[in-house]
Amino acid sequence: MTSNLSQPDVVQLCYETVNGSCIKSPYLPGSRVILYTAFGSASVLTVFGNLLVMISVLHFKQLHTPTNFLIASLACADFLAGVTVMPFSMVRSAESCWYFGAQFCAFHRCCDVAFCYSSLLHLCFISIDRYIAVTDPLVYPTKFMVSVSGICITLSWILPIVYSGAVFYTGVNDDGMEELVSALNCRGGCQIAVNQDWVLVDFLLFFIPTLVMIILYSKIFLIAKQQAIKIETTNSKAESSSESYKARVAKTERKAAKTLGVTVVAFMISWLPYTIDSLIDAFMGFITPAYIYEVCCWGTYYNSAMNPLIYALFYPWFRKAIKLILSEEVLKSSSSTVSLFSE
Repeated sequence: MTSNLSQPDVVQLCYETVNGSCIKSPYLPGSRVILYTAFGSASVLTVFGNLLVMISVLHFKQLHTPTNFLIASLACADFLAGVTVMPFSMVRSAESCWYFGAQFCAFHRCCDVAFCYSSLLHLCFISIDRYIAVTDPLVYPTKFMVSVSGICITLSWILPIVYSGAVFYTGVNDDGMEELVSALNCRGGCQIAVNQDWVLVDFLLFFIPTLVMIILYSKIFLIAKQQAIKIETTNSKAESSSESYKARVAKTERKAAKTLGVTVVAFMISWLPYTIDSLIDAFMGFITPAYIYEVCCWGTYYNSAMNPLIYALFYPWFRKAIKLILSEEVLKSSSSTVSLFSE
């Protein structure tokens, strides 16, 4: 007698009438409802949350700064992940089968990798931007202009797209793994094998920018602490207007750096389990159970939904922008010049 909590013992196939179909590992109906609800909610939040970020930055002129353009571009990468990657991964995870064809499977994986590395490069450039802003806030506007931000955005898009397309559409990712690829090549599957060499490359592409961000943000917080002590000392004495202005600018830049530092920490927490699992799996003969792999994948996907929540939590201007957008105030001709800052 089969328990209501267990999966059926009868072997099921993704395509019952097709030869060479993958074996299906179905969840019970109640479990599938939970999975669709959790994954669907993440997809909706990712799409609409990041759409609000893009609209806010692009519509309100007060937000037209180099840093905010980088944030909007980062939101675009997350938005596209929510549109082209997460809905199809949701079906794959809940049904344990891929029903969208082999060609779209390759495109799906290509988009997944491209948007991941695009987000990573955006965050790396943002950390450089914040480091310059905190270390020399008065000279920063002349060093990191909109044109420089545009170059960073362009690199953050072109390099990941070229890399992911070259790897997955040339087939170099599975060289020397012909037997495994043949075993995975069944109808209803979307498992793309990556050999040890390219797993190492992927790990380095993740590790190096992450290390840069950790170093820069560590320096930022150290400098912020020193500046705070200096400001307290200066405030106890008579200070000139220029020193007072510099202190206010430094405080603003530190607050922005701390907020974006939370974004970086969230990214690393989300991506580290998947990155480590991929590295270990490639050298241990791909022993990770399917459900563990799916958990790691969705940990990375949830990161795309977290960024708008972080902005809403830490940025009062973003909360005000959301209210104006949802109340349709942005449709008024003068809405783009509305002040979003309280001070």
